[in-house]
Amino acid sequence: MPTREGALSRAASFFDDGGFKSLLSDLVAIPSTAQEEGREADLDRYLNGAIRPWLEGLGFTVQVRPNPRAGFGPILTGIRIEDPSRPTVLLYGHGDTVRGLEDQWRAGLEPWKLIEEGDRWYGRGTADNKGQHALNIAALEAVIKERGGKLGFNVKVVLEMAEERGSTGLREFIAAHAEELAADVLIASDGPRVEPEIPTIATGTRGTFHFDLVLKLRPGGVHSGHWGGLTRDPAILLAHALTTMMDRNGKVLVRGILPKTLSNSVRAVLDGCPVGGGDGAATIDAGWGEPGLTSAEKIYGWNSLIVLAMISGRPENPVNAVAPDARAHMQVRYTVDSDPATFGKAVRDHLDAHGFQDIAVENAGLRMPASRTDPDHPWVRWAQASMAKSLGKKVQIIPNSSGGLPGDVFVDHLNVPLVWVPHSYNGCKQHGPDEHYLIAPAREGILAFAGMWWDLGEPGTP
Repeated sequence: MPTREGALSRAASFFDDGGFKSLLSDLVAIPSTAQEEGREADLDRYLNGAIRPWLEGLGFTVQVRPNPRAGFGPILTGIRIEDPSRPTVLLYGHGDTVRGLEDQWRAGLEPWKLIEEGDRWYGRGTADNKGQHALNIAALEAVIKERGGKLGFNVKVVLEMAEERGSTGLREFIAAHAEELAADVLIASDGPRVEPEIPTIATGTRGTFHFDLVLKLRPGGVHSGHWGGLTRDPAILLAHALTTMMDRNGKVLVRGILPKTLSNSVRAVLDGCPVGGGDGAATIDAGWGEPGLTSAEKIYGWNSLIVLAMISGRPENPVNAVAPDARAHMQVRYTVDSDPATFGKAVRDHLDAHGFQDIAVENAGLRMPASRTDPDHPWVRWAQASMAKSLGKKVQIIPNSSGGLPGDVFVDHLNVPLVWVPHSYNGCKQHGPDEHYLIAPAREGILAFAGMWWDLGEPGTP
């Protein structure tokens, strides 16, 4: 007789006996980077050559369609309907990666080959996002086998190949296929846990707003000997402007780009929530950021202002000249509790109020919108209970992850609640050399999803 324990046992055996490692090795070997020219065939090969036959073997009707935006990767949809009266889950992931950065990996490692060292699997895409969506599909396969070819619910899959280029085209695609992709809930995986050992559910993601601060004083540089000390230095002026925007302890002084307050519901769900990156992560600097907030509230419930890049003159080839201009590229990571439509004016008003009218705010705009489902939503609490039952440990809920994902697309066009269940951690080095997947959280992930997939076929879903 099929049982929940049997489904979890199948998933665990597949993982422990090397089946998942072999599967992930094959996926990592496809250099499906969306950020390098000449990889278009690899983007298609990932979907049509690796994922499509796998899903079709599990009873999905699969289509791979071109991106609505020319020049961006294709999008796969897979649909498996058993009973329209049962819940329908939307599973999302992305098979594209950032650049391989082959010359920057340490000796013995390479981006397009899975290499196991200690408690880690190294390779590009292991954590972001091949390992995460492959784990969820493998768990689905375990439940199908345990139930003798049945699930007891319906699944729809969306895999895009342009997430690392801002999910360009995904919004138009989902809008055009909204009826086809209608679902009750999105349950998917990307991003990090709050700590490597703590299973996590994120109910949304922070968004990103970018702008440039630009000060242009003259057509070209002027001799530093003749003019230094007499004419204004744009780098110094821009640096002073930045100090009015954030103090030396990281408190944002442009209050118009921050939430008015931290809501009680966000405070409640983050009460006692730990924050840590594990080995290889950055430090949490005591006293940095918004005063009066915990580390979890700062990163999961508040906005941050970051200088992503600054330049004046040519640092790689300096000359004896006072530079003609200076530029800083800025980013705001924001939650749904603030309105990005007001950010550009808030920055402009702040600079003017502090006497920096000659510093221009250019290229201001939204890169990725924020999204959030209420942490107390029935689907969120259902997923938390299911995961806790499978793993025998506390499952931490956070109102949104610290990074960005296209959850807003699915909320806006499919009106689904968001249940993000990350399988990675902050120190995984995604987007850089030596990206890796921790084996222990990955094993917990396949068990957690096998349990959720099983429970979706049982009574008691929201």
